[in-house]
Amino acid sequence: MESSIALFNINGILFLIRWMHTFFGIIWIGHLYYFNFVQGAFFGETDPATRSNAIQKLVPRALWWFRYGALWTFVFGFTYLAIRGHQGGLEMFKSSWGACILTGAILGTVMFLNVWGIIWPNQKIVIANATNVAAGKPADPNAAALGAKASLASRTNVLFSIPMLFYMAGARHLPLITSAESAYGAYFFAFFIILGALELNAIKGKLGPMVSIRGVITCGFILTAVIYTVMEVLI
Repeated sequence: MESSIALFNINGILFLIRWMHTFFGIIWIGHLYYFNFVQGAFFGETDPATRSNAIQKLVPRALWWFRYGALWTFVFGFTYLAIRGHQGGLEMFKSSWGACILTGAILGTVMFLNVWGIIWPNQKIVIANATNVAAGKPADPNAAALGAKASLASRTNVLFSIPMLFYMAGARHLPLITSAESAYGAYFFAFFIILGALELNAIKGKLGPMVSIRGVITCGFILTAVIYTVMEVLI
């Protein structure tokens, strides 16, 4: 009886953690898509005064929800996996569920690091520059380049979000046929090479086909297909 109660309690805790992970994930990814699919197009069509006013008053509010949505999504996701790993041991990740959930989690972690390490630091300077210019102060000559850097990282996060969401859902709803010969190490080695190349482009590269909304969505679906193909072959 006591063991049943304990199991119910831990399962209830895991459910609440997963629920909060999903709740904050919706806030985070919703704002990511807003920035890329809505705000960017609006800024490209509006007049400079309206754009400056939005950067000073709207963008900081949206970025607050965006970055803290990312933070708490990561915290609850990491906590969930840590508890599951403690329960079942690391061997539980050598499974269809483990391969999918770790793929999604790694993508989400890189996206989280992009938010706090690239997007937010550069956007702070862009916001400060708009505020200073509106107050009659000199413009920061680096603001445009830093804004472009933040935009590239944001577009890359959209790219990563498509396979990330695919594998988060696929962990439960798209089981792989695994066997004793499944090469988990080889799969994750190949996955990290792909991810590393794309992240290097996010730091020092160019938008390329991701310059348009259609382009980044198309690239996201292609990336998902590539990762899935590698997974099917090796696992």
